[in-house]
Amino acid sequence: MADTLLDDVGGLLRETADQVVLPLFRKLDDADISEKAPGDLVTVADRRAEEVISATLRRLRPGSVVVGEEAVADDPALLSHLHGSGDVWLVDPVDGTSNFAAGRQPFALMVALLTDGEPAAAWVLDPLAGTLAVARAGEGTWLDGRPVRTDEGAPELDALRGAAMSRFLPPASRARVEAGGERLGELLPGQHCAGREYLDVLTGDQQFVLFWSTLPWDHAPGTLLVRGAGGVARRFDGTDYRPADEGHGLLVAASERVWVEVREALLGGP
Repeated sequence: MADTLLDDVGGLLRETADQVVLPLFRKLDDADISEKAPGDLVTVADRRAEEVISATLRRLRPGSVVVGEEAVADDPALLSHLHGSGDVWLVDPVDGTSNFAAGRQPFALMVALLTDGEPAAAWVLDPLAGTLAVARAGEGTWLDGRPVRTDEGAPELDALRGAAMSRFLPPASRARVEAGGERLGELLPGQHCAGREYLDVLTGDQQFVLFWSTLPWDHAPGTLLVRGAGGVARRFDGTDYRPADEGHGLLVAASERVWVEVREALLGGP
């Protein structure tokens, strides 16, 4: 991996945010927003940003493949590349589109690089906060240029703070999670932006986050960032999250201890 790759892609996300995404924030009209499926919005900013990001990523790694959220909406067969060899980029051009379309924050730009199916590098940018997190597998995670660790000094169970996207869970699981949340310090409803949830684990604003949907462009970047900082990202059954795997349910935590305690509190059992 080229020594400048983390900086190159980080700079690409900042430039795309400044030139494509932010100029459209709170300036969209009805013609700029559509539905890929009922309730699943896409805006002109998503499409334009993905085009710009994808073109540059291909130049950075000749022969690589880009699997972008909007491209997959048009051609689901692109997902087959996640099982292949070589370099594959996952791109979420505007994570938190519903927020962006409504003129709300947060939203994020996210990229992950997979090599032979395994996460190799990751980037998450919150352009309004100016916060950029980057990671390289085996080398750690940096938040705004500084190394970051999440596994130091986590609060006790009754002081833990985190988010659960409980409204997407099956009814029985939702009831269990909501009841279990009473054992924790604070159970938040989520921000409709996976990228910001992961950043908040890195900053210590929350110690965990629970998801039901686990689309690869939503979670490949953030899971590598959290793992690189000493955290844990596993399915509800305890198996590690892998971007190519299908299924639902993901619990991300600042440390092994937090993961075990939160899983027991919210989901029950080992």
